[in-house]
Amino acid sequence: MLIRRRELLSAVGVLSAPSAFAWKQPYIVFVCGDHEYSGEQTLALLAREITRLYQFRCTVLKSEPDQNSETNIPGLDELNKADLAVFFLRWRRLPEEQVAHIERYMKAGKPMFGFRTTSHAFNYPPGHPLVAWNAWGAEAFGTPPGWGKDGHTHFGHQASTDVRIIPEAARHPILTGVAAEFHVRSWLYRVLPKWPPADAERLLMGKCVNPNKPAEDNPVAWTWRNRYGGRVFFTTMGHPEDFSVEPFQRLVVNAIHWCLDRKPPRKWPGLLPINVSYRGIVKSSGI
Repeated sequence: MLIRRRELLSAVGVLSAPSAFAWKQPYIVFVCGDHEYSGEQTLALLAREITRLYQFRCTVLKSEPDQNSETNIPGLDELNKADLAVFFLRWRRLPEEQVAHIERYMKAGKPMFGFRTTSHAFNYPPGHPLVAWNAWGAEAFGTPPGWGKDGHTHFGHQASTDVRIIPEAARHPILTGVAAEFHVRSWLYRVLPKWPPADAERLLMGKCVNPNKPAEDNPVAWTWRNRYGGRVFFTTMGHPEDFSVEPFQRLVVNAIHWCLDRKPPRKWPGLLPINVSYRGIVKSSGI
């Protein structure tokens, strides 16, 4: 039975720390499914690094057969055992039995971490029984309730973003060791004026560089507690090139620790080897 269990975990992309006491460490499940930003690659590398450095146990779940498969992410029952769920989704149409695992996790009040397009994680057609899930980002993470809703848009793929710490949030644990200002390739998302919610704590603001239309500064990272009591971190960053930016890496690692109610790491190991090129949206054969 132990061998079969190991085979299962290997199949869904589990990473286990080498320590004999790894089973006592928090269990993090990464849920990936986006057409554009290679989340299935960047999050797998992130999972590898936090396993190596902090002895977390990680499972990486991916859309199958590839990132363009909007209707299948096998292994979501792993969320039933997770201490933290990290989502990087875009316009999925998962079947009800798979969505049920996400719903169960959220309503249990467990911590949640979301990247970028998770603000518009689902895209069910009008009249579909699960169409309300198109607004899931608002309920789970305090984002706008879907792409194009409440002015949720961006300022052009040619743009990038200058990021700065909001002074009032400078002492937040998630910002420990994070540079006061840094630059990322992500083109800025517009979430204002309604989002994040008034009871969220904004951590970082972004200023659009080379926008294709007038662009006001917008929050790019915040914390929140959703209505189920879950501790939430969300960032509108997440372009694959962001993951090679050291301040962004430290932000993400600190946020994972914070979500798990742990202090940020005392020592930072330096730039992590997470290097993934931007591929954009690439159609699969038959899709």
